[in-house]
Amino acid sequence: MKKINQKRLLLGSLAGGVVWALWSWIVNSVFLADAYRQAQSAGALLSEPRYPFFLPVWFLTLFLVTFVLAWFYTGMREVFAPGPKTALAVGILGGFAIAFPSNFSAATWAPVARAVPLGWLLDLWVGAIVATFVAAWLYRES
Repeated sequence: MKKINQKRLLLGSLAGGVVWALWSWIVNSVFLADAYRQAQSAGALLSEPRYPFFLPVWFLTLFLVTFVLAWFYTGMREVFAPGPKTALAVGILGGFAIAFPSNFSAATWAPVARAVPLGWLLDLWVGAIVATFVAAWLYRES
């Protein structure tokens, strides 16, 4: 079994996390802004976060999840071969596990427009795929 190149893993995770953070910001501040305002006016979403440190923790979480997906990719390289197909598989499967269950539940039970959980699903699923691709593209064996 080959040893993981920790420096390249961290570099890829950092770069993938930056891309995911940008994607998340675009989804939430551009595409979902009107839906958030409507849900807040209707009392379905809070106007202020319950935790004032939500945003830093959210972005840190995206970086940590990117690290986990990149780490999975490094392990899957030996089984499925390095490259975009393996990165796509890890991103799709990991993103599905991260995004689908909670957002399907939110779309079913939360009193907000279905566009909100759909946006959250796309934030997480597409973000996971793109972040894994970036991390995989930057990863090199030691």
